[in-house]
Formats: sequence, structure tokens, C-alpha cells
Amino acid sequence: MASEDIAPFRIEIAAGDLAELRVRLGNARWPDNPPTDAPWSAGVDAAYLRELVDYWSADYDWRLWEAQLNELGQFVTHVDTARIHFLHVRSPRVDAIPLLLAHGWPGSVVEFLKVVDPLVHPAAHGANADDAFHIVCPSMPGYGFSGPTPGSGWGVARIAAAYATLMSRLGYSRYGIHGGDWGSRVCRDLALNEPEAVAGMHVTMLPSEPDPAADDPANLSAEEQRRMQARRRFREGQSGYLAIQSTRPDTLSYALTDSPVGQLAWILDLFQQFCDVKLVPDEAIDRDQLLTNVMLYWLTRTAGSSARLYLETARAGNWGSSARVEVPTGVAVFPREIAPPIRRFAERNHNIVHWSEFDSGGHFAAMERPALLAADIQAFFRRFR
Repeated sequence: MASEDIAPFRIEIAAGDLAELRVRLGNARWPDNPPTDAPWSAGVDAAYLRELVDYWSADYDWRLWEAQLNELGQFVTHVDTARIHFLHVRSPRVDAIPLLLAHGWPGSVVEFLKVVDPLVHPAAHGANADDAFHIVCPSMPGYGFSGPTPGSGWGVARIAAAYATLMSRLGYSRYGIHGGDWGSRVCRDLALNEPEAVAGMHVTMLPSEPDPAADDPANLSAEEQRRMQARRRFREGQSGYLAIQSTRPDTLSYALTDSPVGQLAWILDLFQQFCDVKLVPDEAIDRDQLLTNVMLYWLTRTAGSSARLYLETARAGNWGSSARVEVPTGVAVFPREIAPPIRRFAERNHNIVHWSEFDSGGHFAAMERPALLAADIQAFFRRFR
């Protein structure tokens, strides 16, 4: 396969790998966590995790999800030094807008499975047939079936450049982009560096910090104060994973690559904290879809290479550019987002033309509220048709 070739890809996990997983789950060593009157207050709740591990071992069926992924168009190509695996699902509409869907951590292409068909075939889901898209959904370099990245230097800017190359290689000279988590950062870089190619940017997570020199905290509305408090909660009590993955991702990777229970717990903690739930992720997300997302990390041994994106960003000192994005921008705000954006601050460095506020949903909107997210993407991009 030449470096610029695009080859079909099919997932075919060996039966022995699935059998080994069940053995590891059955032989898990459990810590003696003391009982607590506040489950989840110090991390993943032991009783819930044990029940989910039992379900993973006895009831979860990887082959059903493998078949679902294989029904979609999957491909691989090489850009720069990385292999990139991606979903490419074309609409039958010749006037469909090409749309790049960009995931983050601890997500994967599995995040978007419930929005792909509504975006490709809107009429089949009760929406306007004119609101159709050709979907391109890459596994980020270092994630999932893209596999570990060779060498260092794979930060946000390099990933954005690789995505631009991918879209050009697919023959898309003008396209839309959508992202959440790291995907929103990648989208910002794409919009900044490829403004002639990017028709519009739609995100669920957006930088919107006040200016300490110009913004008096006393002038914040009650809702703006709530959103600033969410930021403080994240920094003070929910960002332990960020500190570790920004400094020692390789050390962490040995444990997560060796223990499926450890890999599940590490990802599950984020879903519990940042989904719109009262207690457990099952309240918002299909547990089989959650486990399939975890499987993509486990089966591809990418716990370390995916976490390394945090280290690359920290070393580059590039947690966010203040450059203004002039590409038309749409924002879908879900209340349990990690740091819900504040519009008047976000408008300082984004050309915001669409802003939607929802009363439910969290950080993993494509999994929690797929119908709401798909409809908002359609509404935003309608102006470009």
C-alpha cells in the first residue's frame, strides 16, 4: 500500500483475543475499598464496577458491534507518519455536504454511531431530506484502529493538518467540521489554518474564558457564575486524569494495557463525572455502546498513545490559541459539559452565528442526546446549502 493510497478496512478480532479478555475479567484482582456514604466521591464506585465487569464478561457481545462497524464504510490511509483509520459514509444525495466528525479522549468513532445514519439519511429519521451529509469520521492518530503513533510530536496542530490532508485526499475541497473534547480543539486549528476549505465549524466545547483585566466577576449573570463554578470544580476536583496524562502517560499505560478492569475504570470515571446523570452512566448512555468504546482502547492497546496527546500539548504549552476564528461557528451547549461556554466571552475569538442551549445532556452529547445533536448540526449547516 503506497503512503497516499486509501484501502478498505474491516475489523476482524481473533476469537482468542476475546477469550483472553474474558479470562482477564474473571481473574481480576480487586482492591479493598472501604465503604462510603458517598459513592463515586473518590473515584469509580466498586459495586457498580463489579456489576459492569460481570456484564462485560457474560452478556456483552462484541461481535454485534464489530458487525455494525463493518456495515459502515471503513478505510485506512497514511498521512505524515501516522496511519489513519476512518469511517466514510456517503449520502445518496449528490448535494450532501461533506462533514468531518472529530472525537476526543476518552472517545472514539463509536461515539458517533448514533448520529451517522440520521446525518446521512435524514428523511429516514423524520428530518428534511435536504439536510444530508457525507460523513468522514477519523480515529485520531494514536487512537483505536489508527493504532499507536510512531514517534513524538503528534499534537493538535499536526492532527488538524492530517485531517485537512485526509479531506483533500477524499476529494473534498469544501466541507464542514464538528467536534467535541479534543475534537473541538482540532476543529479550531482546522478552521484557523484552512479557512477556504472549512465552510463552517460546529462544536460542543469551546474556549470562553473571561479576561481578568477587563471582566469584573461582579458583572457575571447567575448562569455565567454557574458556568464559572463548573470550571472551578473541574480544576479542583475532576482533573486528576489530565495531570497524570499530561506528565506520566507512559507509566499509566502499563496498567491500562494489562488490565481491562483498569482500562474500564479509567474511562468510566470520566463518563460518570461528565454525563448528565444523577449517579451512574447507564442513566444517559447505552452500556453496550460505552463498553464498545472501551473495547477500541483495549483491543488496539492505545491507552498510552491516546493519553500522550495530553503530554504533547503540555510540552508545547499549547492548551489554547487566542487567535480569532473567522469561519462561521455554531455551538451546541449541553448543561453537563465539562466547562459550559459563555457566549459573550466565546464571541471574542469566534465568529459565532449559531448558538443553541439545551436543558439536558453532557460532555458526550453524541452518545447521550444523539437526536438533539444531529438536529442542531443540520440546523447550523442549513445556511451553507
